[in-house]
Amino acid sequence: MRIELATAPGDPARPNEDWAATALPAAGRGGTLVVLDGVTPPPGNGDCVHDVPWFTARLGGALAELSGSRRDIPLTGILAESIRRTADAHRGTCDLSHPRTPQATVVLARWDEEAVEHLVLSDSALLLESPDGVVRAVLDDRLDRVPRSSLVSDEVADALARNKEGGFFTAAADPAVAARAVTGRTPAGEVRALAALTDGATRWVEKFHEGDWAGCLALVRKAGPQGLLDRVRELELADTGRRHLGRGKTHDDATAVYVEL
Repeated sequence: MRIELATAPGDPARPNEDWAATALPAAGRGGTLVVLDGVTPPPGNGDCVHDVPWFTARLGGALAELSGSRRDIPLTGILAESIRRTADAHRGTCDLSHPRTPQATVVLARWDEEAVEHLVLSDSALLLESPDGVVRAVLDDRLDRVPRSSLVSDEVADALARNKEGGFFTAAADPAVAARAVTGRTPAGEVRALAALTDGATRWVEKFHEGDWAGCLALVRKAGPQGLLDRVRELELADTGRRHLGRGKTHDDATAVYVEL
């Protein structure tokens, strides 16, 4: 088995709000991976004494522990309990009902000799490659389907779309959001490799259109996760006319995890 992980902050002067971990063996069988992309709040927004890295470390730690040790609990249950534990850790000091309470996207995968289970919530991605080289992207595309009019500003998005019916969902303080995740189970013999990517890494496909998901996985296999991140940074720096990035930030936190079973 081959496992590689790379992460890079969008701004070296700011903490990296992504979080990633793998565990082998998980409960004595197979393994598990967790990738989170913390949601950066607008300046001065939110009513929490904790920052996003505190939240992703808490949530990620709970996800890694439970997905690795409690194979009897489905991944939606793992996510719900992890959110509950994290919320309980700051419920007494913070307003968890605020739309910008710390939150994150989630990719969670767990495998053994029988199957590969997966869970994706919000706009990070999980790639599953079959033995014949076909790559399937597991995506939660609800953010892409939200009307642009509901995303014209942070205030409008918070009021109309963020963790709202008809909008998009992230892991924040409500365990019920786990039921909104994209989930599935694939027989182990049908998966030879998987990759988890935050949206800072998926820019290679989604913003710069350097190739499709199969090409992205091939790059990760050849150059490693760090090779993908390095190429994304090169493309970002070259986009001086903002043809691909538009009004988005030049660099985003970027994380990639590659597992070859």
